[in-house]
Amino acid sequence: MERYIEVESMELLINLFGSFDSNVKLIEKEFDVAVINRGSEIKIGGDAENVEKAVKTIQNLIGMAKSGTVIAEQEVRYVMSHCESGSEEELAELGQGCVCVTARGNPIKAKTVGQKKYLEAIEKNPIVFGIGPAGTGKTYLAVAAAVAAFKKKNVNKIILTRPAVEAGEKLGFLPGDMQDKVDPYLRPLYDALGDMLGGETFHKNIERGQIEVAPLAYMRGRTLDDAFIILDEAQNTTPEQMKMFLTRMGFSSRIVVTGDITQIDLPSDKTSGLKDAEIVLKNIEGVEFIHLSERDVIRHPLVQKIVKAYEKKALDRERVQARRAGNRYGRRTYDNGNIK
Repeated sequence: MERYIEVESMELLINLFGSFDSNVKLIEKEFDVAVINRGSEIKIGGDAENVEKAVKTIQNLIGMAKSGTVIAEQEVRYVMSHCESGSEEELAELGQGCVCVTARGNPIKAKTVGQKKYLEAIEKNPIVFGIGPAGTGKTYLAVAAAVAAFKKKNVNKIILTRPAVEAGEKLGFLPGDMQDKVDPYLRPLYDALGDMLGGETFHKNIERGQIEVAPLAYMRGRTLDDAFIILDEAQNTTPEQMKMFLTRMGFSSRIVVTGDITQIDLPSDKTSGLKDAEIVLKNIEGVEFIHLSERDVIRHPLVQKIVKAYEKKALDRERVQARRAGNRYGRRTYDNGNIK
């Protein structure tokens, strides 16, 4: 079977095909088809079912390219996975709409369906929880939304905070004053803000007090009005800390809480405030929980596979624990009068 797709411009073709035709080669390998470019026309040949999937993939990628998205391996793999599973309708309008522009002039957009839902939730709700594995853009997109609100003067201040919990290793005493001691924990937030605003603008706004990056302990006793507040690494808060943080919210403020419940660094006898909040706050209007998955990972393709492997391990462990609990406390079954 053969299908043909007409492409409007050479610029779209170059973006679609990628460096040394790497994007098209990926599609050919995944769907076992042949993709040939003839002027402004693309010819796709192969098994009928695979050709249809390849056509849908290329059409969706062209739509993303038209909206200004640079097509790279991660975009191709993401679109292919949706076309493979028959859920390509979810890709509609993906890549359209820009949250904000970085200091280098690069537009920041949702790259996955999950990210799109996440940004829409931030736009609509005063409090949003973004929960998902590493690489899904939880923090980066939240910072982008904060910078956009700040530039539009919807808020007068950006406050970024996270609990100062070591990730499984003891760092010992750190030199310098209090700010020097907490800076290593807050570095990812500094990096994201610096990327969006540029180093000079970022530091000027910090000096003016319009941007504040501080550990969670500094939030106690404050009321935060007219601010966009982000709590990062929230899986490492206790329920008491989470309650303290959320109740800091003042008038005309927005809160975004991000975290990954598979990377909790608290002692084993401590409950994660993020897990607890999902139970306590699930039915409150104005609070929305968005769950991102390994399909929303936008780092190296291997990261997606790593996340999936660890999720499978955690699920297997939960099943074993549930089975043991059932054997210990559940019903006993009998076979010919013998206890199993």
